[in-house]
Amino acid sequence: MPKTAVTPTRMVLNQLKGRLKTATRGHKLLKDKRDELMRQFMDVVRKNKELRLKVEAGLTEAFGALTVASAVMSPEMLEQALMYPRQSVELGVGFKNVMSVDVPEYTFRTQNADPGEIYPYGFAQTSGELDIAMQSLSRVFEDMLELAQIEKTMQLLAEEIEKTRRRVNALEYVMIPDMKENIKFITMKLEENDLSTKVRLMKVKEMVLKQAHDFKYPQ
Repeated sequence: MPKTAVTPTRMVLNQLKGRLKTATRGHKLLKDKRDELMRQFMDVVRKNKELRLKVEAGLTEAFGALTVASAVMSPEMLEQALMYPRQSVELGVGFKNVMSVDVPEYTFRTQNADPGEIYPYGFAQTSGELDIAMQSLSRVFEDMLELAQIEKTMQLLAEEIEKTRRRVNALEYVMIPDMKENIKFITMKLEENDLSTKVRLMKVKEMVLKQAHDFKYPQ
């Protein structure tokens, strides 16, 4: 018996067959989308791992140099050297479509292209380790921005994979089996009706033939 009440008519049967065909095609397309999303997700995961290691190494180098600089310079001198930055950065956000998912693209532009603008201080009163720290932070900034972009992409792709997986499972384990069960039920009911109709017709034919043979003309 079907889980939902259906009217066993040929029109309903044809409608269900059409819906089953559409659902089967949609199920295949969603499975293909899920598989491609998984492939894209794994590529992003690998890139994220590589980039995270690179960022961690850059930050370790920068913080190490900054620690040495803070040991060599007085806190007041260090604070004064970093108080007024000379370089400013403008961030931009765009989007690109990956398998119907809008993932972010971060870009940045510095106010001045001169590499020397990363140093907001003069070199007379500062330590060389502070220069190394500033250089390391400048190099790692772009990688940090790309890492943020990749991690947001991972999050969005993971959410889309989960939604697609639920849709695939709903079609595969609920909708398609229900439609097949309804089609089977209606087909059986129609076959039963056809058989009953044939039996009735045979009975009527038998009665007509019997009446015809037993009929006697009046004398």
